[in-house]
Amino acid sequence: MAEVPPPSGLPLAAPNAPYGCYSGIATPRIMPGMDEHRIAPRHRKLKAGTIEFGGGGIDCTVRNMSDTGAALDVVTPLFIPDRFTLFVPSENFKKPCHIVWRKEKRIGVAFN
Repeated sequence: MAEVPPPSGLPLAAPNAPYGCYSGIATPRIMPGMDEHRIAPRHRKLKAGTIEFGGGGIDCTVRNMSDTGAALDVVTPLFIPDRFTLFVPSENFKKPCHIVWRKEKRIGVAFN
């Protein structure tokens, strides 16, 4: 298989290239200053949580969290209201939040 150079024209193995090599395919490499556009950095958690609303709750897993929001794994994003309280017992954390995006079994929330 012939190697295809990344758009910048740098070789795939160049240590400072903006592209890395994965199975012969040029893939973007995260460079300093090229991080996601978030107000606050997120940190991996993998903690059990509860989505509380209307006197009940739905179990979730907190995948990552920052001072401004979190990504949650859920069985299904259906039937979860746009606004609820996120409770993470192991961190004694409880905050109201709202959904900013939904994907298959994951939702992104911003804290109010």
